[in-house]
Amino acid sequence: MGVIWITGLSGSGKTTLATEVVRLLRDQGKTVLMLDGDRLRNILQSSEATEKNHGREARIRHAFQYSALCRLISNQRIIVVIATISLFHEVHEWNKEHLRGYFEVYLRVPLDELERRDSKKIYSQFASGELTNVPGLDLEIDEPVNPDKVIEFDYKHSINRTAMELIDELSRKTNST
Repeated sequence: MGVIWITGLSGSGKTTLATEVVRLLRDQGKTVLMLDGDRLRNILQSSEATEKNHGREARIRHAFQYSALCRLISNQRIIVVIATISLFHEVHEWNKEHLRGYFEVYLRVPLDELERRDSKKIYSQFASGELTNVPGLDLEIDEPVNPDKVIEFDYKHSINRTAMELIDELSRKTNST
């Protein structure tokens, strides 16, 4: 295991899944670091929503910064679990070529479910015209091509069960290489 890149639209459950994966891996005695796109934006001082830092090109630059950070950490034999939107083909391709043990997880959740969840009020602010540059709405995204794992939304599937299945799959992949 190296870098577990969990991606999906806002509200898809990236952070929730990443937190559970980290907990389970630590329970197994693994050294794990979790990175979250929201927190990384604050650290990199790019959290204020403006055209300058939330448009496609700026988001791609931020995603490459996240990738570089993942590389630095994983090269020290620390498992990195990152929860980030970062839905750009060029970033995914770079990750596949440069990140040790890269495992891409795509959370696919229907828009009506994302709008129902909307804990950050992103979708309601977009609907009212208060917010632009929302990935998957007015900001073009690239769905991953051949991610290692696609997790389709299923309200009957617990986050713990999803995380355990993901770790089992990672273990099988690690043991087969």
